This record gives sequence, structure tokens and C-alpha cells, in this order.
Amino acid sequence: METEDGSLLFKLKRFINESIRVLKITRKPTSLEFKTIVRASAIGMAIIGLIGFIIQMMKTLFIS
Repeated sequence: METEDGSLLFKLKRFINESIRVLKITRKPTSLEFKTIVRASAIGMAIIGLIGFIIQMMKTLFIS
């Protein structure tokens, strides 16, 4: 039973240390990087929405 608790405690400490390490090396994106990410996300959402719209229209036209 102790090995399980020790293992859990070890995993928790390792997770916290890795999280701290990641937070130390991250940085704020530049304006260009941010705009690129926003543009790519918007294009992806538009494509997914368009696919859903086309499926809905085909369903409406062919089933009715």
C-alpha cells in the first residue's frame, strides 16, 4: 500500500516540476504569431462550419 502512495506522490511531484519547467520557458507570442494563429483557427472553424452546413443542406434536400 505504501508503494502505491509513494508512487502517487512521486508522480505528483514530477508533474509539478515539469509544469513549472514548461511555464518558465514559455513566452508571449509576437503580434504576427498571434494573428497567424487567429487566422488559422478562423479558417479551420469556417471549414468545419461549411462542411456541417453542406451536410445539413444535403440532408434537407434529399430526405424531404
